[in-house]
Amino acid sequence: MENKVRAHAIITGRVQGVFFRMETQRAARSHGVNGWVRNKMDGSVEAVFEGDEAGVKATLAWCHQGPPHAGVSNVDVTWQEYVGEFSEFSVTY
Repeated sequence: MENKVRAHAIITGRVQGVFFRMETQRAARSHGVNGWVRNKMDGSVEAVFEGDEAGVKATLAWCHQGPPHAGVSNVDVTWQEYVGEFSEFSVTY
């Protein structure tokens, strides 16, 4: 059985107004990852990812590039205790 993990990420750069949240949701779902993503007032994007370690790491790797018009400058990841509180991956506001 794959190790379950949880990661909290703050993504900075040109990450708002470029469909980052929607594409993060698509990437997370494609890797079987649950959680949420949202824009922050400071112009960054915040997300929580939960699932199999390989899926979470693949989703985080995608976040380093983002969608075509994004310009990611940093992805700050904090690993947390897996909780299993999500049944899907959603965009929140």
